[in-house]
Amino acid sequence: MNRPIRLMTTALTVSAALLLAACGSGGGDDASDKIEGADSNGGGKASASASAKPKGVERPEVKLPSQFTATFVNWTNSDPKLQRILDDGREELRAKYAAIIDGDPDSDAVAFYDTGAALTTAREWIKNFVETDDSLIGEIKAYNAKAHVTGNGAGVLFYCVDERKSSTKNRKSGKVTRTPDSPDSVLQYRARLTKSPRGVWQTASLETVPGGCK
Repeated sequence: MNRPIRLMTTALTVSAALLLAACGSGGGDDASDKIEGADSNGGGKASASASAKPKGVERPEVKLPSQFTATFVNWTNSDPKLQRILDDGREELRAKYAAIIDGDPDSDAVAFYDTGAALTTAREWIKNFVETDDSLIGEIKAYNAKAHVTGNGAGVLFYCVDERKSSTKNRKSGKVTRTPDSPDSVLQYRARLTKSPRGVWQTASLETVPGGCK
């Protein structure tokens, strides 16, 4: 069965209670947990770091084919620690898209950037695409990213993803199913991250809210 990308994205939902509490505890340069609407910060140029791998420990190279583009707009922060959260959060999302396109639920890159419940749900999400023999085409735009560090050292990352220009494409039939052009196809991502012993900010839990960036 073909389906829009956003319908499978909602399968990653994990309780947001910890995320909302974490944002209230501060630690970033913007203590608010509110992400503005899709029309407020969706423009602008892609950040210079949008295609660069984070520095430090050697990270897997994540490649997306030309038929699917993930653009990260203004994905920067003046605080180096928060920038590292943004960088690893960006690569986590790119790794999942690449795994869907490659048909690889056991992707090493996904396991590198996800842990715990987030890794389990990410693999389930990718597996659903593999079972229906669907891939991704088109473009998504990720923007208005807000990173925070809580009092206990956890990371919190909120951002918007506009999927309205993306589609699924069946590998056998070639049938394309477009993502609906509706406000619900602009999702708010709410991620809680933990720093691994190697210094990688891994996504530990994730909630996606369709229409959350209205």
